[in-house]
Amino acid sequence: MLDILRDLMRPPEGMAFDFSQPAGEPALTPAHGVSWRVFANPVSLFVGGVVAVLLELAEPSVRTGVWEYSSFRRDPGMRLRRTGSAAMMTVYGPRSAARQMIAKVVRMHGHVAGITPGGRAYRANDPHLLDWVHATAAFGFTEAYHRYVQALSTAEKDAAFAEGAPSARLYGASGAPESWSEWEALLGATAPGLEGSAILHEFLKIMAGAPILPAPLRPLQGLLVRAALEITPEPVRSLPQLRGRGLRFGEAALVRTLARVAARLPLGDTPPVQAARRLAAGSGDAPPRS
Repeated sequence: MLDILRDLMRPPEGMAFDFSQPAGEPALTPAHGVSWRVFANPVSLFVGGVVAVLLELAEPSVRTGVWEYSSFRRDPGMRLRRTGSAAMMTVYGPRSAARQMIAKVVRMHGHVAGITPGGRAYRANDPHLLDWVHATAAFGFTEAYHRYVQALSTAEKDAAFAEGAPSARLYGASGAPESWSEWEALLGATAPGLEGSAILHEFLKIMAGAPILPAPLRPLQGLLVRAALEITPEPVRSLPQLRGRGLRFGEAALVRTLARVAARLPLGDTPPVQAARRLAAGSGDAPPRS
């Protein structure tokens, strides 16, 4: 189990990066801020990532771009790990490396455009779509941590959104929420255009059967997906493809136990540990223990 949790925190093949270098270079997010806590828990990261995807797939333009251009259907495990690795870079990586990574993603998104099944033109670098994608990720990770690891105050939730603003602007999300109330306002404004689809059903089917976790722990994979469904906000949670598929009796306590145990386990030389060592080296303080 410990090895699996470590793997969830490590970049996949081809995205390896030493977060401990260069000494002293700050990240895009404040050192040891709320984001540093939220992204250090592998269980809530998995849950929050699923929440974000559910919200993205409910928006027609984002859904079409994700489903037509991404590798999710072919290799969902790798896609989730690559997305998580990119998030780790924006939170813990040195600013220079984070900016380079984001610039590469923006260039790739420049080639993503098309027409939704409903006849609406879209392009991945549309600021309004980027605002939604950034906001759903911030909500998913923050709410998963709040519900299953440790309760966050309103001020801490606001901070989680505000800390993500520098990376959001680099991606082109110029109007991304910078507080919890701004997230709620965006959700309310976007809600009338959110809709169910066969793709949502297909996503849940993929998440249930894809070998993301080893076979002995596959039931745990389903549990974590249900934990994501449980905290997905309305109106998405009540869409026909998602309705009634949240946690069963007693399962919320089990997810909390898993997430809180993960928070106490020595996960080794993960990006949060490496980033803390990078900053300590720049200040002359003793590096933290992994």
